[in-house]
Amino acid sequence: MELSELTAYAAEKFHVQEQHKWADFPGFSVLADPGTGKWIALLMRQWDSDSGKEIQRCDIKCGQNILSELSEPYLSLPFRMEGRMWVGIIFNDRTKPDVIFRLFDRAVYSGEERGYTIVLDETAANHTDIYQDTALPFVGKRSAAAELKIPDKIREMLRLYEYNDGSFAQKCRNFHRQGKFMEDYEDDAPWTGEYKHYFPTYHDLNIKQLRGYFAWRTGVRKGNFSPIATSLAYLYLYELLNGIGTSSPEDSLKKMREFETGFLDSGIGDLSMRKNLHRWMLEYAVIHNVPAALVRKYVDSAVMEKDLSLSILREPKKFTDEEVFSALCTFAGKKLEQSPVVKKDDAPGKHLFALVWRYASENSRNGADIFTLCFGEQKSFPWRPLANAVYWEEHPHPDTDYVLDMCRTYHCRGGVWREERYDSLYFDRKRFHAFLHETDRRLRKHLKIGHYLRDNPDEAWAAPYVEQVLAAERQAEIEAARQKITIDLSGLNQIRQDALITRDSLLIEDEIDVKAWDNLEQKQTEEPTKPIEQNETKSICSPIASLDVLHTQILRAILQDEPIEKYMRDNHLMPSVVADTINAALFDEIGDNVLACDGNAITIVEDYREDILQILGGNNK
Repeated sequence: MELSELTAYAAEKFHVQEQHKWADFPGFSVLADPGTGKWIALLMRQWDSDSGKEIQRCDIKCGQNILSELSEPYLSLPFRMEGRMWVGIIFNDRTKPDVIFRLFDRAVYSGEERGYTIVLDETAANHTDIYQDTALPFVGKRSAAAELKIPDKIREMLRLYEYNDGSFAQKCRNFHRQGKFMEDYEDDAPWTGEYKHYFPTYHDLNIKQLRGYFAWRTGVRKGNFSPIATSLAYLYLYELLNGIGTSSPEDSLKKMREFETGFLDSGIGDLSMRKNLHRWMLEYAVIHNVPAALVRKYVDSAVMEKDLSLSILREPKKFTDEEVFSALCTFAGKKLEQSPVVKKDDAPGKHLFALVWRYASENSRNGADIFTLCFGEQKSFPWRPLANAVYWEEHPHPDTDYVLDMCRTYHCRGGVWREERYDSLYFDRKRFHAFLHETDRRLRKHLKIGHYLRDNPDEAWAAPYVEQVLAAERQAEIEAARQKITIDLSGLNQIRQDALITRDSLLIEDEIDVKAWDNLEQKQTEEPTKPIEQNETKSICSPIASLDVLHTQILRAILQDEPIEKYMRDNHLMPSVVADTINAALFDEIGDNVLACDGNAITIVEDYREDILQILGGNNK
């Protein structure tokens, strides 16, 4: 444990700030009661040149009787202060924060004790009065004059107070007990004085202040918010946290939100209360197991926004481009929103940023994805709900697990709470901003927009992610621009028949005679090329599944630069139809037309000659 943890605890719970009183001794500082100015603790920091470490110690005013109650190696007699009220503490790896915080609480509350001790000698006439140090009273302490007229209900409430050990827990228990007793009490005696007190309870108020508070509360419950001392406004919030004047945990949350709207948002109350209020609403909801969907309405919106953004960036495939880009902006700030990549054309720019993040999330580096590299992993932290409020829980909280969202979970075991969350302490902001800077730089260059960003060699690790996405985008653009041809092969036979009828109808008588004469000479001089019968094509296997044997033979002839007129004439085929049939059959393999036809002649597209030969069996035979 370090001294900084103690000072943070003192500031958060008691609003006690560390004071550096000696310019010549910067290693010394004090924590003092803000009401009395009396010291609670003396803090000492000293650099040890031999070990290269800072030695941290503290004298705390909690009473030396604690040394007999606790046997801890880091507790000792005071180092600088004198008197039996002071105890020395060494801060190191063995120092237990819970113990130190408890001692500090004891020191704070012991400063409010009043009275004196009389030591009697054997002779009654001779005695010595020994007085304790008495803290200066806070404004508004109970006075005799104020107690002249006490309503019966208030008088009975005051009798309920039990002093016992005087601990903070006892103070909370008394408040809960008295508050439940006064739950329905109303008053009509307003009070408008100043009052300041940390962790105020009914016991800390005089009669006028009590009646004034209850009169103010009566109006608040009717929806009428009026000015009152901040400490008394806190008293009302403590009531809501303890279920005083509410019917359920949900009702308590509802009334806290009404207080925020009616007292803080209206400008009546101290706006510094809002931070505590938001914290308490979350903590109260968790320990009372209020449904998470309802709790998110009351939790600080900034907390929820960060959690949601972390959830999106952790699993970006489940979310839209707009959602992923918005999540990136949550941690990148306005600089990303103002990038020319997005400003020029909103949707495409956000799409590219989202694509790069998704690709990086799916492709890990050194076993860690980009999200883990930038935001770390969920870690478990001690969680002390309502530790800075007057709150009483009769029994230790039962074991429970509470999931607020995908990035924040609470666990209670044996009455001890822990919170699992992503903590900004472990964020690698430099890596995250480097990733976005390199992405922005390369996208600007790719789109040729805006001024180009300076190349940073330390960000080169992010370049492959961006380039892979850009390469995929270029290929997608090529595919989209390529003409798509769809041929219904089932209709080819009908097309052929229609073509033959059309051709024959166009022949004149002389052409028919010439054609017949040529056929006769052909039969006399050589063996004619027979049309391939249907049953014959079925018995021959073509290397191209969607192409019959006839068209395969024609394709081979074209590859060998042989004439194909015999195939065309004897099978009544048209060049354009043959070219379309072969192109359609090879389109899935080649992705383009392999034959060109000008209406009469069919030629091979030379760029695909080798590809076709490989498909036909690796040769042209």
